[in-house]
Amino acid sequence: MSDEEFQGSNDAVDLTNHPSGLVPTLQNIVSTVNLDCKLDLKEIALKARNAEYNPKRFAAVIMRIREPKTTALIFASGRMVCTGAKTEGFSKLAARKYARIVQKLGFDARFKDFKIQNIVASCDLKFPIRLELLAVSVHSVFLSYEPEMFPGLIYRMREPKIVLLIFVSGKIVITGAKKREETYKAFENIYPVLTQFKKICIHN
Repeated sequence: MSDEEFQGSNDAVDLTNHPSGLVPTLQNIVSTVNLDCKLDLKEIALKARNAEYNPKRFAAVIMRIREPKTTALIFASGRMVCTGAKTEGFSKLAARKYARIVQKLGFDARFKDFKIQNIVASCDLKFPIRLELLAVSVHSVFLSYEPEMFPGLIYRMREPKIVLLIFVSGKIVITGAKKREETYKAFENIYPVLTQFKKICIHN
């Protein structure tokens, strides 16, 4: 890779993978891991500084760390859910840190079956969209739009299997991916559709 190419990859968008010129921003990675041992949640909540446990409200310890800024839900079965990381790598790093905290509290915790379960991303098209026209177009079989209940249009893409929340403002939330490539692919699939329903602003 030449210096010019390298600089371009930092500053410009790779148009081979992102023909629209836009790259959705990853907002939240949800991952799960199996600590492979039974846990005493009350003991964890008492000993760990950054943990809370209210069994009447929720059957898991809620633990937080600052680096990477995340929240973990730790269940008595040894199952753990980690949310809030901005990349897959940070999600794995955070999950390892939580596992280590549990180990230090005296439990025989392992780190098994780490999986990314959901990637949430967002993107701003920078143009408004005519949702009411999109809702009655040929795409209507994939979507639901009930503005009095929820301001966004919900588009359920089949391939990849992704849900997109599309707002009049041109802001989009993409959820349901297990790999970031699926997020990008879903966005590139929907982008040409949305440009057809661009709201033209007429200035007097």
